[in-house]
Amino acid sequence: MTRPGRPAAAERFEVAVPEEVLEDLRRRLQRTRWPEDPGNHDWRYGTNRAWLEELVAYWLDGYDWRVHEASMNRFDHYRVHLDGVPIHYLHRPGVGPDPMPLVLTHGWPWTFWDFGELVDALADPASHGGDPADAFEVVVPSLPGYGFSTPLTRTGVTVRVTAALWVRLMSEVLGHRRFGAHGGDWGASVSAQLGHEFPEHLVGVHLSLPVLMKVSYYSGLSATDYGPGEDGWFDRMQRRMATAASHVAVQSQDPQTLAYALQDSPVGLASWLLERRRLWSDHQGDVFDALSRDFLLTGVMLYWVTGSIGSTMRYYWENWRQPTRLVHDQTPSIEVPTAIAVFPNDLVFVPRRLAEEHTNLARWTEMPRGGHFAAAEEPDLVVDDLRAFFRPLRGR
Repeated sequence: MTRPGRPAAAERFEVAVPEEVLEDLRRRLQRTRWPEDPGNHDWRYGTNRAWLEELVAYWLDGYDWRVHEASMNRFDHYRVHLDGVPIHYLHRPGVGPDPMPLVLTHGWPWTFWDFGELVDALADPASHGGDPADAFEVVVPSLPGYGFSTPLTRTGVTVRVTAALWVRLMSEVLGHRRFGAHGGDWGASVSAQLGHEFPEHLVGVHLSLPVLMKVSYYSGLSATDYGPGEDGWFDRMQRRMATAASHVAVQSQDPQTLAYALQDSPVGLASWLLERRRLWSDHQGDVFDALSRDFLLTGVMLYWVTGSIGSTMRYYWENWRQPTRLVHDQTPSIEVPTAIAVFPNDLVFVPRRLAEEHTNLARWTEMPRGGHFAAAEEPDLVVDDLRAFFRPLRGR
């Protein structure tokens, strides 16, 4: 529940990385100590060295952080401290007769900037070929310990803690009694938690990764659970989820051990983050067909310049130690109107039948293309689906 009392005060924030941080980065990139990489043309051993060397060359001589920093600063940014947790968020007021508050939550190795291409289209639909009646007031926080929501010195911050913080952010800081939520990856878990634990605050929940609260896609599903039109979904999920095994194992067990290496080496950091971007996006072998070089490097930069890789990995450790998030045993566990967008190259696929059982399913969209990073890969599809889902819920 939202806590009573005086609202927390947010302070304006500008994305402004000191020049000495960029100079240090350049020196580190130039002095990279490269490992040998025989027989890895197909990435069977992990990140391919030739691919990474080419990207680092572009990072040094073609990529301009200041261009992307200026793009971020087109929007208003704020920081607020809630219960000892620093929260950074982007805020874009809506342009329309009655904009609906909407919080967008990212995952790992995402950043808040995964939603960069959605913000204006959601906030000002008339300027993007849409109906002004579909306008949203868009709020994009960085998860605790991610990006500019740092430094996180408090331990024990989980999905459930994050959902409660988002309620405080939206209600106490921004003054909204009710709002909508969307998310993918960890952001889908946070959004589902909001719909489960705080239904009085939620207009609806839109998920690009299906989180059903009572159904585990690690051990709670079998091929027989899937119905007509869902042939092969279970096997596809097994193949896709196998690509997530390594980072989940490390980050849920001893994240601090790896943090020392990734905090010290920008190339090591890029390798760890971008292998996942390549594995989980929708393309035929060239990740740049799904996500641009500049977008990928900007994501890495947001981890590097904030020194946040350690606290982002600890988010796994904390959630694996406190996995129980149910606060009631009602059915459905998510009682607010729920939308699930199914992207064909995501990691998780659940049967529609179970989604109807465990959520108040109001919209189910099987997308023609897109992977795990739906908002960044296919922003137009996500925008259209968000508008369509929330349109009948406005004014409730």
